[in-house]
Order: sequence, then structure tokens, then C-alpha cells
Amino acid sequence: MAITKTSFGSADGTNVDLYTLSNGNGLQAKVATYGAILTSLEVPDRDGLPADVVLGFDDLGGYLSGSPYFGATVGRVGNRIRNATFELEGRRFVLAANNGDHHLHGGAKGWDKVVWSAEAMETAEGPALRLAHVSPDGEEGYPGTVSATCVYTLSKKDDKRNEKTNELRVEMRATTDAVTLVNIVHHSYWNLGGHASGPITDHALTVFAERYTPGDPIVPTGEVAPVRGTPFDFSSPKRVGQDLTAAGGDPIGYDHNWVIDGQPNALRPVARLADPKSGRVLSLEADQPGLQFYSGNYLDGSIRGKGGRAYARNAGLCLETQAFPNAINVPAWRDQVILRPGTPYRHVMIHRFTTE
Repeated sequence: MAITKTSFGSADGTNVDLYTLSNGNGLQAKVATYGAILTSLEVPDRDGLPADVVLGFDDLGGYLSGSPYFGATVGRVGNRIRNATFELEGRRFVLAANNGDHHLHGGAKGWDKVVWSAEAMETAEGPALRLAHVSPDGEEGYPGTVSATCVYTLSKKDDKRNEKTNELRVEMRATTDAVTLVNIVHHSYWNLGGHASGPITDHALTVFAERYTPGDPIVPTGEVAPVRGTPFDFSSPKRVGQDLTAAGGDPIGYDHNWVIDGQPNALRPVARLADPKSGRVLSLEADQPGLQFYSGNYLDGSIRGKGGRAYARNAGLCLETQAFPNAINVPAWRDQVILRPGTPYRHVMIHRFTTE
């Protein structure tokens, strides 16, 4: 069967299910209704051997006890809001400061920490899972009731070329009954060698962006700067570890937003990641203005993931397409995250897996 369901425990007194989707071409995904989390993704290497390429846990307990957003669907607003405050429609809103002085990934109990409803679907493209969550007015300090969905789909065939394909499509949508903020982010930690294969510093990364948004020290201020001549230049393939130290930070590494080339809301190439050892390649397309590239700097070996693996620094990396961080507090960016009644939010990501 292309889709199966098993019990994954319970959270807040609600049953949590784990769905397994298989496309018949070697791609297999596991998605939990808790946090709409992608817990596992098996992808074949150049020899056809599968490996799980996302960091995570074997059971629900790991996600409940302090996951760094492994594989989660993050909302209502992903990434950071400076000083955990914003103004909207003449009102000032104060949010949870859960990342130093700043608000991060929807607050103390964002969408990554609630149980979503789920519906399995067999589509023309391949097996899919539709998850839904209703965020009530005032949840985590945000105005308006927001209805959100996240659909995971595994492709099995390209009808135009009549070829087998291996794609993970993630489509996030939302509507609201009052003016509010929305920036839904998919937060998988990728390691194309396999989740337990060691650091991703030898992965070759390309980001299709000529500019990025520097932070002070980490939250963007509104400045947009060229990447050329800086450690943030991934406009051609570069080892993730090559300029890691030069990128600075505490801990050292990347946790920055790139301004993706092209039309801000058009589906277009965002990044390409390649692992020279396994031959796996991930090509990412999306329809958002920015990309947060995070090199797993805060992983320190204290978290034990699948199979008891200790996830050390740089054990995985994130490629989070998004509106710009702190957009609501930057006049030129704020429309990226403001959602109004009658105008739906839509965010599409296509993760295409090949080998070389």
C-alpha cells in the first residue's frame, strides 16, 4: 500500500498518528500528526541503496521533550521577530520572547507542538497526506483565527517526460478571519549521507541568490547586502564547511536569510545540495522571497536521535523557504507576512532527489 497509518502515542491527551507514504520509486516518507512533522525520508543513493536523510527521533517522546524543530511545520510565524513585538492596524502586540529577547517559530507553543488532523489521499501525482490545524484568535498573542493546511505529496511519475520521479512536495496554505501575520516554514534538517553519517560540512551547496539580509547580530535589520566577496556567497557550488568559521556567529556557522533571485512569489530554483559520498542531490524550488540556511550550529551532541545517534554540531542543515525574518518590523518587507481576510496564504516547496 502507498499509505499506511500506525499509532505514535499521544500528546495533550490527543492520539498522535504516524503515516508512511511510499511512491514505488524508492522514496518513503513518515509524517506525524504532532507538529505535522516529517520524521523520516528514505532516499536511494547512486547505487540504489536507501538512507533516511532527515534528523529526528524514533518515537514521539523525543519530539515532546525538546526537539529543535526537527522536520516540523512551523507557524504562525516562522523565524524571528525582533524584541517579540510588532504593530498591526494601530495596535501593539507582545509575543513570547522564546529566543533571547526575540520571538521564534510561533512562540512557546507554536504549530510544531500541536496535533493536526490528517487525511490520506491517493492523487494523480502520488500518495499524499493533508494535515489541518485551526489556530484560534489570540493563540500565542496573534490576532485572528487562522485555518492552516499542510499537504505532503510524494511524486511517482513525470507525465510530461513519462519518467519516474522522486520528489517531496510540501504545500502550506492558510486563511484568516482578521488581519494577522502568517509565515509557515518547513524545518527539516537534511543530511544527504543519512541522518547518522556525520557532519554535512562536505556537502556542496548552491543558493540562487546574489543578496542576503545581514543581522544585528542575527535578526535582520532591513539591510540587503550583496553576497559577492563574503562568506555568504553560494552562487556557485561550495562546500558548506569552506567558510563556516568566516561566517561568524556564536556558535559559529550560518543562520541567515538569502534573497532568492527572481520574482518573490514565483515558483523558481532556490538551492541545490549535493553529497559527494552518496551521490544524492537535492534540488529545491519554492515560491517564497527568502531562504534561511541554517548549518546546525546549536546541535552539540546532547540530543540523541534515531537509533540513539548523538547529533553533533553540523549533523544536519536546514533550507527553509520563507518570508524574510522580522519582516513585520521592516517597512519595506512587512507586506510579506501580513495576511488579510479573503486573500489566502500559499507556500509551495518541491524537493527533487536525483543522484550523480
